[in-house]
Amino acid sequence: MAFIGRMTDQKRPDRAIAVARATGFPLRLAGGIDVGNPGWFDRHVAPELDERIQHVGVVNDQQKQAFLGEASALLFPIDWPEPFGLVMIEAMACGTPVIAWRNGSVEEIIEEGVSGFIVDSHEEAVEAVKRLPALERHRVREVFLERFTASRMAEDYVKLYKTLLAGEYRQ
Repeated sequence: MAFIGRMTDQKRPDRAIAVARATGFPLRLAGGIDVGNPGWFDRHVAPELDERIQHVGVVNDQQKQAFLGEASALLFPIDWPEPFGLVMIEAMACGTPVIAWRNGSVEEIIEEGVSGFIVDSHEEAVEAVKRLPALERHRVREVFLERFTASRMAEDYVKLYKTLLAGEYRQ
């Protein structure tokens, strides 16, 4: 499994580690150590690193594609109201399902049981890992293409702007 994000208490790599330990899956953590809270990494992540739980540091865009594409799932265990969560759609672009904690934009991005699973607890995340074989990676990729390509999103903005300019928008 994969985790991408800053090594901080908001992104919660410690939750990803706990899920990996509980399910027996290896986990690769990518992301920098939070410069505003480096002690958090030292206390919560570093002691857990071993041959199955690895911190690979920061990955660039090219590395990210292989990193996500080779993973059985992206763990997105955020503990704050993430405004978008770009890494979720990056995983979906690779056909990689996402197991995400219900917070911020998660429910707007993940289609439950199609592109991943939305969970509220460690126990639910562990159960979601067991349900991964039910998801079809090609369908995860299709969801990305249907909803999150640059052209699709630009077309949606143009439609919205036209509606606003015509004075037809009602809340």
